[in-house]
Amino acid sequence: MSPIAFLLLFPLVIAILLLLIRSDRVRAPLVYVSATAIIIASVYTVCRYLNDGTTMFDFSWEPLGTLMFAVEVILCITVICLGYKYKKWAAPVLAVIQTAIGTWFELTQAGGLTADHNLYIDELSMIMVLIIGIIGSLITVYAVGYMKDFQAHDKSKDRRPWFFFVMYVFLSAMFGIVLSNNLMWMFFFWEITTFCSFFLIGYTRTDEAIHNAFLQLKLNIIGGIAFIVAIAVFVCDQHVVEMDKLLECGLSGIDVVLPVALLCLAGIVKAAQMPFQSWLLGAMVAPTPTSALLHSSTMVKAGVFLLLKLAPLLGKDIVGYAVMTVGALTFLLASMAAVSQSNAKRVLAYSTIANLGLIVACAGVGTYEAVWAGILLMIFHAITKSLMFLSVGTAEHHIGSRNIEDMDGLFERMPRLAAIMIIGIAGMFLIPFGMLISKWAALTTFVESENLVLIACLIFGSAVTSFYWTKWLGKLVGVVAHCENVEKTVHKDEWAVLDILTVLVIAVCFGFPLLSEYIVSPYLIHVFGNPPEAFLAIFGTEYVWILLAMLALLIILPIALLNKSKKPQSSIYMAGLNNGDNQSYTGSMGATVNVTLRNWYMESWFSNDRMDKIGVVMTVLVIVVTFALVLAGVTL
Repeated sequence: MSPIAFLLLFPLVIAILLLLIRSDRVRAPLVYVSATAIIIASVYTVCRYLNDGTTMFDFSWEPLGTLMFAVEVILCITVICLGYKYKKWAAPVLAVIQTAIGTWFELTQAGGLTADHNLYIDELSMIMVLIIGIIGSLITVYAVGYMKDFQAHDKSKDRRPWFFFVMYVFLSAMFGIVLSNNLMWMFFFWEITTFCSFFLIGYTRTDEAIHNAFLQLKLNIIGGIAFIVAIAVFVCDQHVVEMDKLLECGLSGIDVVLPVALLCLAGIVKAAQMPFQSWLLGAMVAPTPTSALLHSSTMVKAGVFLLLKLAPLLGKDIVGYAVMTVGALTFLLASMAAVSQSNAKRVLAYSTIANLGLIVACAGVGTYEAVWAGILLMIFHAITKSLMFLSVGTAEHHIGSRNIEDMDGLFERMPRLAAIMIIGIAGMFLIPFGMLISKWAALTTFVESENLVLIACLIFGSAVTSFYWTKWLGKLVGVVAHCENVEKTVHKDEWAVLDILTVLVIAVCFGFPLLSEYIVSPYLIHVFGNPPEAFLAIFGTEYVWILLAMLALLIILPIALLNKSKKPQSSIYMAGLNNGDNQSYTGSMGATVNVTLRNWYMESWFSNDRMDKIGVVMTVLVIVVTFALVLAGVTL
């Protein structure tokens, strides 16, 4: 069996086994072994095809198209039934519309239509294979212990077999998205991820979970409709159905603006960009492994993957300007909304939306430098965000809260976890970690594009980003006396995953020049040609100095935080007489006052409702005007 076939089929087989298995004793080893196998297969696949450039596969099986269509119809019927059960009508109506378009296409256009190459692998899909295979598999391992605790607190029927089944189907579908050259195949896997997200978000079956699951389904089916219409338009015009043919047509001057615009809309929806960001925020009601899976290695990454793939067709045209504007506005406004959040998972959610906005903006710019920055942002974000989500999940289970204001003394209560979270936060915004290097590259690109909106959004958005990460970091590094250590009950598999992700954060920071040289740059050279001299001057010769700075920070910072001095310490100065416990003091009227440290969240300025409303209005206007111009035949 080829490694490509293994990545597509093996997670599906494991999903079926996990659905049938009810015993923890059997489930846990199966997840450990299967996750290890997927990680090894992902690495092997990349090593196998790394030096081959773009490799195409002619795999075809005639009944497969019929099977995919049948599955889509079954899913549509499922949505109709669930919509009737829960009195949610928007998603079923949209599902019927999408299925009707797909049925028309299958019956009238797809007959006799064959793809020369249904599957492929290039350097960009290799990066995604590593993200899905490594990060996604580690999340499933983490979920073993986490969901055991989750079930212990949840008195409802144990549905963990269903949970793990959906997670592994998710992984299989994601591999399908990034390895499919046939757009109909990609669309099929695209929709599978939508329905997997629906089931995972609604896992607890509470009213809030059901509402948010249907919200996700409704919005992503809108993206699915855009996707299938794009395929129909492209096939009717060009009579081919492959992604590589779409790129060839666009680069050769053939008019593919409308299908590209529709595919970009589908990518924007899947990447949770404004005005469609609410589905990703609603996903926070799901168990933490779901949040980590959606935010780091699947779902949203499918959206930015598609946009980065289409980046050579964007640049300075009407669709490119729209994509970069939506991404830039999302980055700025979502970053501002994160400032007003004290719920750690909501901070991470808005941070995810913001960082994805930056990647989307890079795709919209569509130059060598911008796509380089976007791909590296995608890599750094996948690892650090999965680490942060899983860390918050562990903290919530052991301190009873996911609120940042309740993380006082976490360095005493859960010192190992606090150190891990500090490294994760540092990886998101501190110099010289990878995210900052990628943002530096993005800023350089935006300045060269002379787009003042992009430049302003990046500058102010980055400043706001530093603000909310610094607030959280300050909570973690604070030491509070007489706190009980509660991290001894953390499951070993949770620690294993968190430790591996921490090592990956550090390893990617060290190894990003290697990633750039051997994976990212070869892809960009194939797409755009040789890199510009200005790019090489900034990001070529400076690698050694960046690595040395990383080395100093990554060694000194953890040691400084973990090293506890044994020297006698004086009592902390307070606003009155310290009572000796460093937690309270006697005030001027003789009253005992407990010391509390609280951040400023500026809700009146940056409330999420205000930022969401502004963002929705502005991005809807951009999208509507763009499609009006595209349909009118206006080009730039």
